[in-house]
Amino acid sequence: MLNYIFGSIMLASVVYGIFSGNGDAVANSIITGAEDSVKLLTTMAGMLLLWSGIMEIASRGGFTKVIGRILSPLLKRLFKKAGDDEKALSFISMNVSANLLGLGNAATPFGISAMKELRRLSGDSDTASGDMIMFVVMNTASIQIMPTMVGVLRQSYGSTAPFDILPCVWISSVVALTVGLTLAKLLNKEKS
Repeated sequence: MLNYIFGSIMLASVVYGIFSGNGDAVANSIITGAEDSVKLLTTMAGMLLLWSGIMEIASRGGFTKVIGRILSPLLKRLFKKAGDDEKALSFISMNVSANLLGLGNAATPFGISAMKELRRLSGDSDTASGDMIMFVVMNTASIQIMPTMVGVLRQSYGSTAPFDILPCVWISSVVALTVGLTLAKLLNKEKS
């Protein structure tokens, strides 16, 4: 559905640009836009591959278990069923770790694995459990200590201080996570 919406928007923009007498500007923007997108993709892919590799090394080196032990008291309080499952907690903690570093793309494989484990713990039900809802909220409104990808994007577009946004990121992510988790806990109708 979104493909049709975005395709329609793009087509309408091109048609309007041509009929309003801005055909040259449309053609130039298509060419420069394609070039800029390839440059941006290359920059982001390099950073994503670097951090995904670091996360894989951390996982194989046992660092994820250390992070899991550090985060487990908090995670056990947030997740009713997953709190006692080491495998689920490990994936959740790695997802949280990647999100703390602002690596949402690197967090995705851990998030998918965590969600599979949470589904297994809920009896492979097609209905989202309280733990699954809590995880989605926590993953979406995650705290970012170092928004790496945002910093890379800001630097690629010429920012001389790409991380000067840190205090705003910290405040907004803490507030978003606090509100999200509080509402998820209050609205969760699942019985303990």
